[in-house]
Amino acid sequence: MREVHVWELPVRLYHWINALCITTLCITGYLIGAPLAIVNGTEAYFNYWFGTVRFIHFVAAFLFFFNFIARIYWGFTGNEFARWYNFIPLKRCQWKEIADVIKVDVFQITNKQIDSIGHNSLASLVYFITFLIFLLQCLTGFGMYAAMSSAFLPRLFAWVVPFLGGDMHVRQIHHLLMWGFILFAIVHVYLVFYHDYIERRGVTSSMIGGWKFIEEDVIKRHENRTEDCPKDF
Repeated sequence: MREVHVWELPVRLYHWINALCITTLCITGYLIGAPLAIVNGTEAYFNYWFGTVRFIHFVAAFLFFFNFIARIYWGFTGNEFARWYNFIPLKRCQWKEIADVIKVDVFQITNKQIDSIGHNSLASLVYFITFLIFLLQCLTGFGMYAAMSSAFLPRLFAWVVPFLGGDMHVRQIHHLLMWGFILFAIVHVYLVFYHDYIERRGVTSSMIGGWKFIEEDVIKRHENRTEDCPKDF
């Protein structure tokens, strides 16, 4: 086994900030969609908890947005495991690996070893789809926020609500995407621990320290695959 530094510090920071933001946004977003009837005392000041929930939601949304922008940038400047050519399957070898992963992880009809050191091609494709969902969630969220804000950033999204058919449609999209995040998180955590147990490569700890433990023959095949499956960008 050889130690390979896979996940750089910006990728790891993005991951954990993103996890914190999504958790906060889902909890506060659910409360905003279905607020609890909590009354403390008779003064309005003591009943401002819902305003606090909305404030936390907005702060988490801004942090989520700028963290996402930083990850987009790092997809062009990071190491080979962080770049966008891993997430967009433009090569035949990537689609072949997607088929292999489906056979192993989904249908379990083969125990073929997947040689990917970073994300395998199927995981990369799923993450790319989640990036598109992140974008749509930002558009719908800031689109609704633009109606009550005069700030520069939210006003950039004022066109979203009319374009998508009005407040009700945008709220429904935003709400459904929240449940999509929750389902994705459940599957994501399960697969991380599954692969950590099966492969013994330190998948879980790699998102803390950045290092994975990879077999020498896998590294050699990865180098040969890089020659057979060149990167364009």
